[in-house]
Amino acid sequence: MNKTFSNVILLALIGLVLANCANRGTPDGGPKDETPPQIVKSLPENFTTNFNSNEIKIYFDEYIKIKDLQKQLIISPPMEYQPEVTPLGGASKFITIKIKDTLKANTTYAFNFGNSITDNNEGNPYPYYRYVFSTGSYIDSLSVKGTIIDALKKQPETFVNVGLYEVDSTFNDSIVYRKVPTYITNTLDSVTTFNIENIKAGKYLLMALKDNNGDNKFQQKTDQIGFYDNLITVPTDSSYTIKLFKETLDFKATRPFIAAQQKIAFGYEGNVEGMDINLISDVPADFEHRITKEEKTDTLNYWYKPKTDIDSLIFVVTHPEFKKDYTVKIRPQDKDSLIIKSIPAGSITETFKIKGNIPFVSFDTSKVNLIDKDSAQVDFTTKLDSLNNTYSIDFKKTEDNNYKIQIFPDALTDFFDNKNTDTLNYTVRTKKSSEFGDVRFNLVNAKLPLIIQLTTEKGDVKYEQHITKEGYIDFENLSTGTYLVRIIHDTNSNGIFDTGSYLDKIQPERVSHFKIDEVRAGWGNIETLIFNED
Repeated sequence: MNKTFSNVILLALIGLVLANCANRGTPDGGPKDETPPQIVKSLPENFTTNFNSNEIKIYFDEYIKIKDLQKQLIISPPMEYQPEVTPLGGASKFITIKIKDTLKANTTYAFNFGNSITDNNEGNPYPYYRYVFSTGSYIDSLSVKGTIIDALKKQPETFVNVGLYEVDSTFNDSIVYRKVPTYITNTLDSVTTFNIENIKAGKYLLMALKDNNGDNKFQQKTDQIGFYDNLITVPTDSSYTIKLFKETLDFKATRPFIAAQQKIAFGYEGNVEGMDINLISDVPADFEHRITKEEKTDTLNYWYKPKTDIDSLIFVVTHPEFKKDYTVKIRPQDKDSLIIKSIPAGSITETFKIKGNIPFVSFDTSKVNLIDKDSAQVDFTTKLDSLNNTYSIDFKKTEDNNYKIQIFPDALTDFFDNKNTDTLNYTVRTKKSSEFGDVRFNLVNAKLPLIIQLTTEKGDVKYEQHITKEGYIDFENLSTGTYLVRIIHDTNSNGIFDTGSYLDKIQPERVSHFKIDEVRAGWGNIETLIFNED
């Protein structure tokens, strides 16, 4: 073998070795690391008693990082001053917790990290790690478990706080507005069950909170709440179900303001039903007013005429549990122009409507022409909804038809004698009946009255009926698609869903959920809904 050939073989062998070495570092060179990081030690050790430190270090066998700590970390009992936890945004082989709060004596604390601790490379979580210590001589070891459900939706919200308030000399019903729970946990992002651990024996209020501002206190305007009907005694072997709901806001009027010339806006919170706006200033004998509701905001508009030289107007706003006087200073503002829009009705069962931004006062129907696709005249009726400022144009619609609605100039007159100056042209098209589907419901063990709703997967109501009599319930001319069925057990027979009230200790009305077959075009489904007898 000559020297040149030997050198070629040697170079080839070196190349193979280097290639193999390089392959070991490629992604295809071995199985993916799916092992979560492991804890090597903690200082002080986990489950330490007589804890008196202000710093905790937790060491791992590999580099870790922390994600979503603000959502995932739950400290029970909650601390007034949040501890400083590092690293945030970087990698490290240890976690440092610096305690900023003064710890209570003889109290067991638990740091629940959820799934926030992951390895640096693959993101494998150290699931639901808890660091526990006691400032006393023993660790409290009792627990309370249960399930969260939503009062109206099929699935509850994620990241729901569940807390216990100790019933002691300072306890009263308003504590959920003022103080944080004695013990707390969170359902995080995946489960509907809860388990509050390391509790001492005692009597407690059990409640749940979808806390949208992170203060662990109930804010009626932004939060959902749920509560167990009775105080519970720990230790307990029971599993508790808590129904989460959004309260109807307590009524509150906000300070009115001039929104446009001769238009005053009265904002409010809560249920507008029962709200009255009364002028108590002296005004001319020919003074008139109208009240309409804003479409997208919680506001009533007070329109008045004629324009006056009065500097201010005084009103009293009343509600069954509210009364307050307001003075509105009159300032120059631009005048609104009449804007009219339609609310289309493409199905056979919907009603066509027109809506104005200034109160309507009259509709000259002799200046309306309504014809079908064969140019045949169609009879119609009109009806004014003064609060929502809409005119319904109701007529008998047939399948697979086109309707042309013409509203000629001067047909509509508003509160300030403005009229439509142009012809308004609208078209309504209805589909063939074969493009719709029908559903007939047979109810078993149902206690009437009920509200039956067909909803989307997100819970948006597409069709609804209030049921007060026995027998089959038919939903006809449904758009095709998949629906969920939501049944509201209308206990007080008022035809609407009544939510709960924490202070009044009222739970929301019962709701049942069902799945049905897909609604297909030209097809009639027969569905049997069987209710529990409770």
